[in-house]
Amino acid sequence: MLYENTVMRAPSTFLHPPSVDGLPMPDARVQATPVKGRGTSTQVLHRFAPHSREAVDDGWGEADESGLTTSSTRPVTTVVPEQARSILSGNQSPDIPFTWSINPYRGCEHGCIYCYARPTHSYLNLSPGLDFETRLVAKVNAAALLRQELQKPSHVCSPINIGSATDPYQPIEREWRITRSVLEVLHTCRHPYTLITKSSGVERDLDLLGQAGARQQACVLISLTTLDAELCRKLEPRGAAPHRRLLTVQRLAKAGVPVGVNVAPIIPFLNEPEIEALIEAAAQAGAQSIHYTVLRLPWEVKPLFEEWLAHHVPDKAVRIMARLRELRGGNDYDADFRWRMKGEGVWAQLIAQRVRKAAARHGLNRRLLALDGSAFDPRALRPASPQLGLF
Repeated sequence: MLYENTVMRAPSTFLHPPSVDGLPMPDARVQATPVKGRGTSTQVLHRFAPHSREAVDDGWGEADESGLTTSSTRPVTTVVPEQARSILSGNQSPDIPFTWSINPYRGCEHGCIYCYARPTHSYLNLSPGLDFETRLVAKVNAAALLRQELQKPSHVCSPINIGSATDPYQPIEREWRITRSVLEVLHTCRHPYTLITKSSGVERDLDLLGQAGARQQACVLISLTTLDAELCRKLEPRGAAPHRRLLTVQRLAKAGVPVGVNVAPIIPFLNEPEIEALIEAAAQAGAQSIHYTVLRLPWEVKPLFEEWLAHHVPDKAVRIMARLRELRGGNDYDADFRWRMKGEGVWAQLIAQRVRKAAARHGLNRRLLALDGSAFDPRALRPASPQLGLF
């Protein structure tokens, strides 16, 4: 039978699983067995947690009422509606090419194990592990808030990025349609925007995207990590299959929507050998530009990714982590704006050279399309004046 010991600890302490040769060992406090359709099955503690729990075997065998998650359990996605206080987030980071961003959801059901946004669930007192991809929040008043914020005299028109932290077309968008409502507001006032996704669900909004694209007020980036369907299922379990993403690129281009491909994240010895093939496939599908980032492992992402390596590619795990440290000046992660996206050192230079040459070979741009904000008209968002009654 299993029971739990609770250990109090300082809120600022982040609990890392024990490791051997840099790789995590199975942690009795969390479920470590991979679950089909999920990036992780581990409820890793977030860095603000005031205490930890440890499962202890007392020798009497397992009990169904233990309360611990078992490997046979299939985690269910739950969505909580939220009345957000604001919807536009400002950005001042010099390595991010947009001023404003919108994220219609918190958490992401795609479950990408490498997602740099996982630690944001800590602010909800939820785990950046399994909670991030199963306990989601929908900002149901996003469109109403956006209408208000775009009408403020202080708003400076600059392309708004949709989906910088969580995918705006994750599976729950089919039901909640919050991203669609945001696009409708932007369409009404002709505000420029960029959108990034790894879902084919973006095709459902081709009517709005096509019109905005024709006015040079919208650009879509499709994330393409690998052409290997089996690897994709493990890395991004609920994202669209590679061939489906390429079809989405093709359909967006055919509809007149400027579309680029984001080869990201590049992971040494995993998808890094595919750089040239990914860029060639993007060009053949009709992409106009190519962008990339190197894997980064902030906060709780590191132990989750190390555990994933131990489960899925144990023969490459040590090499991958060693090369990632070389790209980060010997550290697991470096948040310095100068190289957090691309890395530093000779290997970072080599990756940059390969991307640059492959993009040039296929005639692809390395810059985002310049979008037109001159037609932005916040007055279009005002409610219609009621007609005067007849005498």
